[in-house]
Amino acid sequence: MEEWIRMVGNVGFPIVVTLYLLHRIESKLDGVIVAIEKLPKQLLK
Repeated sequence: MEEWIRMVGNVGFPIVVTLYLLHRIESKLDGVIVAIEKLPKQLLK
């Protein structure tokens, strides 16, 4: 049991950091997608 607690403690923090970073990147990628979708309209002007 003690080994499981230690393993969750060691693995849990990197998982939380990874999920946080993925969330931040996702919001920035949404902005890039919107800009790319607007690009053809801008090029036709």
